[in-house]
Amino acid sequence: MKLETKQIIEVLKQDLPTLFEQDISYDIYSEDIWFRDPVNKFKGKFNYRIIFWTLRFHGQLFFTELAFDLHDVSQTDESTILATWTVRGVLRVPWKARLFFNGYSTYKLNDQGLIFEHIDTWDRGPGEILRQFFKRGVY
Repeated sequence: MKLETKQIIEVLKQDLPTLFEQDISYDIYSEDIWFRDPVNKFKGKFNYRIIFWTLRFHGQLFFTELAFDLHDVSQTDESTILATWTVRGVLRVPWKARLFFNGYSTYKLNDQGLIFEHIDTWDRGPGEILRQFFKRGVY
């Protein structure tokens, strides 16, 4: 059964804002999903599950506050969905360093309506994001 694009969009709208607190729904992803962001790239739903577990684990370990602000999820063409977002948080360090960056996720759909590709793009490089860890708490 082919999933409708609007169903996928609704699941993303429900899952993404809480991805640092609870697991996402994996039914909308293909078994061979390809993922890439500025620091990771891999294939397969098992690895995809691990990346989300890792985000939650490290989020709780290293941050006193961590949020994924979802701005929009929309279909840009027949097989593409775009989600725009901001990640912001406060590190668990005495100087309460703040993390902040914007990005977007591009999701590609296969013939069954499942997401087979997820590419994240950030508005700054990993090094610039890491440097935020050493600054006093201002966004």
